[in-house]
Amino acid sequence: RASGAKMTERFDCHHCEDSLFGRKYVLREEQPYCVACFEALFASTCEECGKLIGCDCKDLSYKDRHWHEACFRCSRCRGSLVDKPFAAKEDQLLCTDCYSQEYSSRCQECKKGIMPGTRKMEYKGSSWHEACFICHRCQQPIGTKSFIPKDSENFCVPCYERQYALQCVQCKKPITTGGVTYREQPWHRECFVCTACKKPLSGQRFTSRDEFAYCLGCFCDLYAKKCAGCANPISASAGLGGTKYISFEERQWHNDCFNCKKCSLSLVGRGFLTERDDILCPDCGKDI
Repeated sequence: RASGAKMTERFDCHHCEDSLFGRKYVLREEQPYCVACFEALFASTCEECGKLIGCDCKDLSYKDRHWHEACFRCSRCRGSLVDKPFAAKEDQLLCTDCYSQEYSSRCQECKKGIMPGTRKMEYKGSSWHEACFICHRCQQPIGTKSFIPKDSENFCVPCYERQYALQCVQCKKPITTGGVTYREQPWHRECFVCTACKKPLSGQRFTSRDEFAYCLGCFCDLYAKKCAGCANPISASAGLGGTKYISFEERQWHNDCFNCKKCSLSLVGRGFLTERDDILCPDCGKDI
C-alpha cells in the first residue's frame, strides 16, 4: 500500500556515496564530491611543503607545478612571489633581483642584469639592454638598425659616415663600401667613370690625359695617333702588351700596316727606304 510520506531524492558523494545533505561539497564534471574525497582524488600537491592544496586554499600553478599561496616564494631570498615577476632556473623559482644577481648577463653599458624575457642586444660576446645600446655620437638607441663599430664604440651609420667615412671626390658623399682610389683621391665605384662616355672604369683598363680618366676606346677616338697606313687610331694600349706598332720620323704604323707601298711585303724587322710619304722594301726602292 502506498505510503503518504513523500520520498526524498538522494544526494550522495560520487566517490564514497556518503550523503552530502548539510555538508560542503565540490562539483567536478557535474558530479558532486565531499571535500575529503575531492582533495584525495584531485587536489594538487604543493611543490614546496609536499602537502595537498585544499579546497579552501588558493592553488598557484606554473608549468604544471603547484604551490600554496604562502609557499610560493623565491628559492634564494624566500620573499613572496605572489603577484610579482619571477624567473625559473633548474626547477627553482627566483625573484628578479636574485635571478639577476645569480644568473643574468650584465649590460655592457649600465652593468645591471638583463632579465630573461626583456629585449637585449648582443654583439661579439657582450650584451646590452635595448635602451642602453646607443650610438656613441648621437646617443640615440640603435635597435635593429645597422651600426658600425669603431675603437670599442658603436655608431649608427649616418653618424659614422659624418665622422669617419671618406668623401667621394666626384659626388662629395660618404664612401661606405667598395671605393676606388685614383691619383690618391677616393671615388665611389659608380662615380669613377670615363670622362667621355661615362661608362664605369672600375675593374677596367683605362688611361688618362690632363688628369682626366678615359676608357681605352674613347681615348683612342679622341687622342690616339693615327696609323700612317690605314689612318685608324693606334690603341692606347699599344706597346703595353696590346697592339704592336712601328714608329719612324713622327709617323706610326700598326705592325700589320707597315708594308712596302709597291709589293706589300711586310717591313717589320727589315730594312726599308722612304720615298716621300711612302715606305719601300730594298728591292722596290733600288730603282729610285
